[in-house]
Amino acid sequence: MRVYLPSTLTLLAGVHAAKEIGPAPLAAHAVTPALREWYAGGDREELEYAAMTAAARASLRLLAEDPSAPRRRVVLAAEIPDDLVARPGGNAAVGDAGRSLVQVTAPIPWKRIASGHVDDEDAADDVDAAVKALPAADAGDDDAAFTVDGADGHELLWYATQELPHLLDRPGR
Repeated sequence: MRVYLPSTLTLLAGVHAAKEIGPAPLAAHAVTPALREWYAGGDREELEYAAMTAAARASLRLLAEDPSAPRRRVVLAAEIPDDLVARPGGNAAVGDAGRSLVQVTAPIPWKRIASGHVDDEDAADDVDAAVKALPAADAGDDDAAFTVDGADGHELLWYATQELPHLLDRPGR
């Protein structure tokens, strides 16, 4: 199963050094039955894109937790066995992002990462504004929600796994 894990460039550096994503459980996004039901007209590619977009939104929350991280969303796509993926219980599975939310029950080795998806440096200002607007958007402020949605206007760039370390070598990342 392909899962999309929210990350940041700072966290990616740790993943690269450890050669795994962990510790488990890990919040990720995937094409779930709930996502298929909600997006019934979507083909496989559109459903995967929806799951990746939800992971990119979750990356904003990781950036909010780390003010020193470069303001670029990061999503790591990984291929893992189905038996390592579970749907979270409780209220965690509610809402738009919850439709694709899954838990990975074991650390993910680097070799299972299929690709990385990262904002271009040009997106940094919009991503920073989205991160700052998250609390107000969560409280129901429509203008703040519009600002958060503005980060989605930037397409994530695709990187092969062998290219990901080069992202970490750049000054200011």
